[in-house]
Amino acid sequence: MTRSCSSSSNSSFVSSFSSWLLFVSVALLTGITVCTLTTETSFWLSLSSTWTWSSAFHVFPSSPSSSSSKRDESLAGEEALPNSSSDNGFLPSVIPKQTDLLPLSSKKHEASEDLAMRGSEVGVKRYSKLMRLEAGLARARASIRMASAQSRNQTSTHDDDDPDYVPRGPIYRNAFVFHRSYLEMEKIFKIFVYEEGDPPLFHNGPCRSIYSTEGRFINEMEKAGNHYRTRDPDEAHVYFLPFSVVMMVQFLYVPDSHEIDSIGRTVVDYINILSAKYPYWNRSLGADHFMLSCHDWGPRTSAYVRELFDNSIRVLCNANTSEGFNPLKDASFPEIHLRTGEITGLLGGLSPSRRPLLAFFAGRLHGNIRLLLLQEWKDRDKDVQVYDELPDGMSYNEMLKKSKYCLCPSGYEVASPRIVEAIYAECVPVLISDHYVPPFSDVLNWNSFSVQIAVSDIPNIKTILSSISQTQYIRMQRRVKQVQRHFVVNGPPQRFDVFHMILHSIWLRRLNIHIRD
Repeated sequence: MTRSCSSSSNSSFVSSFSSWLLFVSVALLTGITVCTLTTETSFWLSLSSTWTWSSAFHVFPSSPSSSSSKRDESLAGEEALPNSSSDNGFLPSVIPKQTDLLPLSSKKHEASEDLAMRGSEVGVKRYSKLMRLEAGLARARASIRMASAQSRNQTSTHDDDDPDYVPRGPIYRNAFVFHRSYLEMEKIFKIFVYEEGDPPLFHNGPCRSIYSTEGRFINEMEKAGNHYRTRDPDEAHVYFLPFSVVMMVQFLYVPDSHEIDSIGRTVVDYINILSAKYPYWNRSLGADHFMLSCHDWGPRTSAYVRELFDNSIRVLCNANTSEGFNPLKDASFPEIHLRTGEITGLLGGLSPSRRPLLAFFAGRLHGNIRLLLLQEWKDRDKDVQVYDELPDGMSYNEMLKKSKYCLCPSGYEVASPRIVEAIYAECVPVLISDHYVPPFSDVLNWNSFSVQIAVSDIPNIKTILSSISQTQYIRMQRRVKQVQRHFVVNGPPQRFDVFHMILHSIWLRRLNIHIRD
């Protein structure tokens, strides 16, 4: 269905032709792309294909076959760990071409604003607010680019008097850029939460169980006094779709039916209601909207709305690139198993010298990767202890705390709560998965505090882990303790904790697009 731009009515052909000629002239001078506004092209969206990667944020490639050798190394779990401050490949490609970083007062933006002001009175207000939002994002990108340049020169402009935390060290891909980006987020980022929809399917979610992060995020996002939430949708950079796949499965799914059409139809109806009531979904075809799901069926649910799957920011625990997860626009969501809902007393473990076990895993049979792990290692080795069921009297948490390495194999889906459990227990996580993008990979250098083992190397686990020197292990274990702050659940949330890291992941993806009516 073709949409038309807002334009003032003209009384004569000459006036129409003059306006058209003026538009084309300015478009040619400023490099504006002119296109027919269909449902496929009703917004101007710049992703990595039009933005530079140099000194930009880096994300893992969507498939191993398309990755360069350097990016392959970022997933390889090698022992060699370069200092992150010298790593130019970092975070998503949020830095646009230099021409997009001109200030609002530049001739380009003045020309664009002049064109916008020629619209109808309704259009004037809408255009100007959107342009101000985009100008603010352009300034944030410029500030981040400056931090990236300073990181190459090793000249810190960190606010060293930051009252809470100044990121430093090899756990970050680029601590300079991350800190600047985080501070920019705190200054301007605003989120509009749609209020349509009734609980329990909307505005609700479990705050305990394996899906706890979904419910806790919804709860924190909708709390009164949230710094990032705005009640004015015209002031928002992104729009939150507060439906819960977990709750939909609980109330709509027929057990053992293997049919989720009822869940998909609910999401379709919800998007239709919002797109009819507000202009924002249609304006960007969902590119500045985000959903959040920790259920395995999150990706399948989003596929019922094409724009949601293709364009929107999907924050997913099931961050599986083989199932359409796109790190350039989607964000990996940490799976945190809060068994009782309590968020205190979860951190801590024994010192490295008091950890007698080389590696540990316990978990029921759940997918082919765990099947291979159990077949290879169950009851086979006293140093690599693998169980499908713990013996009586053995504590799962205590085993984590006295192991050097904690094995984190994928189940039927790629995400595993064992990654965060290992970090909480100060045990170096060993990721065993295919096609998985770990949480906050655009910021965190997972090679510095974890080991990543290919599924084909499951028989070689002991050889691989034993080959890591004690010195290197101690470094990694120390970094696990350092990275804990980014996975901790706080109530209320605190700066740089898991809630704010999720927000920062969404912020980065919003920086990756430029929306124009």
